[in-house]
Amino acid sequence: MPLSPVRQSIRLSGMSQTYDCLALFSGGLDSLLSCKLMQQQNLRVLGLHFISPFFGKPDRIDHWQREHGVNILPVDVSREYVQLLLGGPKWGVGKCLNPCVDCKIFMLSRAREMLSMFGAKFIVSGEVLGQRPMSQRREALGLIRNEAGVRDVLLRPLSAASLPPTPMEESGLVDRSMLPNIVGRGRKPQLELAREFGIREVPTPAGGCLLTDPGSCARFWPLISRMETPEPQDFLLAQLGRQYWHGDHWLSIGRNKQDNQALMEQVQTRDIVFKPVDIPGPIAVGRQHKGEWSKEMIQSAAVLLLQFSPKARKAREPVRIKAGSGNFLREFSPDPGSEADPEWKVPEWEELEREKKDFFRRPEREE
Repeated sequence: MPLSPVRQSIRLSGMSQTYDCLALFSGGLDSLLSCKLMQQQNLRVLGLHFISPFFGKPDRIDHWQREHGVNILPVDVSREYVQLLLGGPKWGVGKCLNPCVDCKIFMLSRAREMLSMFGAKFIVSGEVLGQRPMSQRREALGLIRNEAGVRDVLLRPLSAASLPPTPMEESGLVDRSMLPNIVGRGRKPQLELAREFGIREVPTPAGGCLLTDPGSCARFWPLISRMETPEPQDFLLAQLGRQYWHGDHWLSIGRNKQDNQALMEQVQTRDIVFKPVDIPGPIAVGRQHKGEWSKEMIQSAAVLLLQFSPKARKAREPVRIKAGSGNFLREFSPDPGSEADPEWKVPEWEELEREKKDFFRRPEREE
């Protein structure tokens, strides 16, 4: 029987030892401080770094482990998280597409399921009472704890003194007197605590979830609203280059050499790849998610691509562009003076958020 993704990550990382607690480790300062508070009490901590198309920095894990002395396990939840978003989060979304309450419930539930893998007794989270109005109000913290089924195994050490004692503190496993009383949106107490721990590299306070960013959500929303079953790879493609939609037709255009390389890494079998033949310039990827594109639509995309090639625009003769998908290949020679179809549009969040309100029917909250 093949290993689950989590167990495979455990085997590849060599983290087969046992730990006292599992900590949600985002890479931010609050999660780091929570780990340090547990290590200060001689408890063995394993950080769980969740990864999806919207958050997670797996390329930073080795650095974090060296810099901070915390063992960290990558946990890829891409498919499950996309399904959570598409299903309509039970507790609603924030100003953009961020399902913060459901997200925290999801992560804590996954951490709870992993406790036995490491012989761990409890879970640590870096939440701060009152820091975020959607997911870190007192009532929200209680709701999250109960919905995730972690009432008896969750410790929020940064705000412990303002929260009821947990079984870990009552049993003496964790010394409650050594835990701080940090509340509210200010960051000064965390910075002071970081200095006490000798943390040299203090993470910036900026959030790491793309679902809180209007620009990113403008790219993601057409996938949610126009594709039947978008996959994690679709959300990765949506982050690259320039994004254009013509009805249900989706085109991603590279802005530079780096974009072109990244786009090629995301190409799937049925994608149509557009490339200038005789001149350097951007490439484009058309994802066929609803049937095959017509010849006219492929040619329309080729004309749009030319708008972003200065050399093509200066050419005096038609520019050859190859458009291919698998064994299928066409060649077009659009006139460089041709105007692109105005129906190709860049998604704008201000225009799309009206659709979002109909899709997510629960009341919105600030986050």
